[in-house]
Amino acid sequence: MLVLASVAGCSSAATTPKAAPGGSGYWTRERLLGAGAFWHGHRAPLPSPGSTPTPKQDARVPRVGALFDSDSSGDHFCTASVVDSTAGNVLITAAHCINSGTGGANRSNIVFIPEYANGNSPDGVWTPERYVIDPRWVNDADPDLDVAFIVLKPLNGKSIQEVLGANQIAFNDGFEHLVRVAGYPDSGSAPISCLNWTSQQSPTQLQFNCADFTGGTSGSPWITNFNPLTRSGTIIGVIGGYQEGGNTPSVSYSAYLDGNIENLYNEANSG
Repeated sequence: MLVLASVAGCSSAATTPKAAPGGSGYWTRERLLGAGAFWHGHRAPLPSPGSTPTPKQDARVPRVGALFDSDSSGDHFCTASVVDSTAGNVLITAAHCINSGTGGANRSNIVFIPEYANGNSPDGVWTPERYVIDPRWVNDADPDLDVAFIVLKPLNGKSIQEVLGANQIAFNDGFEHLVRVAGYPDSGSAPISCLNWTSQQSPTQLQFNCADFTGGTSGSPWITNFNPLTRSGTIIGVIGGYQEGGNTPSVSYSAYLDGNIENLYNEANSG
């Protein structure tokens, strides 16, 4: 579907088109295992700023899942995660996981599978009700707006936050944080997780260094103030933005979550 919204007065008002019907019925186990990745990439000692650690493989990451889709080039996946909302039904991911940013329609057959691993969906297959994307991303692929929110339909009468809980989100929270980043690389069918410090790549972009964050990790949440007991924290970024998240597996980027992104979140949280 097309996102048909003007940007009068440089407004960052988002469009919220209805999601296409279907989606979950499209994804057989064979399709899940055959989907290709979109390129963006016990307590251990804290990493040193500027280091490039190696991620933990086959990590268990509650509230994070694989975001599957299809388009004319085939079946693909990114990463998305549950973010706290009033209705308990909102995901955050990279905008380029939903829309290419060339003025065209959103991708098709989008579903979210939390804690996906090896073709299995332990917490169900969730389908979108609507997408919240800044029209300046849709029309011009502005890297500073490479963040999107997905409002999900209930599953079995429950919201996703009722089932899984959610991470908080912070806006205009600075550039230097110790974060955990978790996502689905194209090198495997289970998530990886990595702990490191963020830094400022530019006035509107953050940087995170860790090995093996290849295609598929686009949309991975950057979680600070992580509580190991509740296994939750606060999202201050997602892999995306500059170079759609990075051209090498060891360096990833995120658009800074500023007022424009907060407006998108408020729109997703409004209904």
